[in-house]
Amino acid sequence: MADLATELAWLDAHLDHESGSVGVAAGQVEGLDLAAMRELVGLLGDPQADVPVIHVTGTNGKGSTAAMLTALLRAHGLSVGSYTSPHLERVNERIRRDGEPIDDVDLAEVLAGVRAVEPMLSQPATWFELVTAAALRWFAEAPVDVAVVEVGLLGRYDATNVVDGRVAVITSIGGDHTDFAPGWEAAVCSEKAGIVRPEATAVLGPLPAELRAVVAAEGPARLWADGVDFEVLSERVAIGGRLLDVQGALGRYEEVFLPLHGSHQAANAAVAIAAVEAFFDRPLDPEVVREGLAAVELQGRVEVVSHQPLVVLDGAHNPDALRALAATVDDEFAAVGARLVVVGQLAGRDPAATADALRALRPDLVVCTTAAEGERGLPAERLGAACEAAGLPTEVMSDPVRAVTLALGRAQEEDLVVVAGSFRLLAPARRALARSGPGTPP
Repeated sequence: MADLATELAWLDAHLDHESGSVGVAAGQVEGLDLAAMRELVGLLGDPQADVPVIHVTGTNGKGSTAAMLTALLRAHGLSVGSYTSPHLERVNERIRRDGEPIDDVDLAEVLAGVRAVEPMLSQPATWFELVTAAALRWFAEAPVDVAVVEVGLLGRYDATNVVDGRVAVITSIGGDHTDFAPGWEAAVCSEKAGIVRPEATAVLGPLPAELRAVVAAEGPARLWADGVDFEVLSERVAIGGRLLDVQGALGRYEEVFLPLHGSHQAANAAVAIAAVEAFFDRPLDPEVVREGLAAVELQGRVEVVSHQPLVVLDGAHNPDALRALAATVDDEFAAVGARLVVVGQLAGRDPAATADALRALRPDLVVCTTAAEGERGLPAERLGAACEAAGLPTEVMSDPVRAVTLALGRAQEEDLVVVAGSFRLLAPARRALARSGPGTPP
């Protein structure tokens, strides 16, 4: 029997582009290709061909949309595999069946299977390629009825793009993995549109017409876009989430409760509904839609983990996501006290842009930390200098557990503590909460 610790040690010995992805940007992808990944899955018997796939990319919202897709498909009685990134604490979280992470025994065995074919590769595989191959093989062997596969980086040259998605979803286009040179929006969109196959239905979030044209150039069989073919008719705050009315591409769905915070999640829900309509090629039963979306569970997206003080965790890792987080805080949380923000990012992020976006949160204190060790993390001092230059009250604490502990120690019962900037901060935040024991659970 394979030993998980041994397999994870083997896995971690491989190059990990995912954590930093410094230098990888739309329009600057020279040297990237799918040859190694195609060779790897070929050695495994091309498991990606055995399961129909909904493929999901987007600057923001792809993780939330993937969770909604999984819930909707499960509500229709299907066994659903889901492959997402990053994980918060354990690799197992990335590979799920019917919402449950792969167990240690299965993970060890599927990684051992991938390791067995590695010596036959003509070039080294990366950490993300190996995990992706393991996920695709497990979905084929389980088996599952459908897989929801989330892109790791951009799309066209992402390891997941060996799949041929029956439905290709692009949730949003924003300023991530770009140098902001003229035409950057089209360059980002083009890389993400690389997941669209000629036989697929492309389902797009709220993109402007010029970016919809970029996707259309890939030649999908159908293209459905938010605001053109489907839309959110209304959305309002409800206890524990939002209440939505959605006009889908093929049906209408009213009084749908979504247990997630933030008005931006309404657009993600509309995209998920349209994508499932495309997958089945028919209108959905409104009651099944209500059942599915009501069951959505998602960590690290405006996640309330404690009260008194109110503590919110969010993996907002770019300026657009930070501004969306700020809007959600203003819209849905009536914290009357001070606002304390703990922020840290991975290397390659623009600290000045982050500091500017943090203004929208109107923080009374920003505690800058380092989201990852070594070269993967943006140094807390650099981020702190940018926040100070932006006029934000700032302290620097490089260790993320100590940074969150500092904020919790300063907070009063009526205050709000927000931890954001990178999904890598969420596990340290939970450890700090466990040690400090503040407030009451949500």
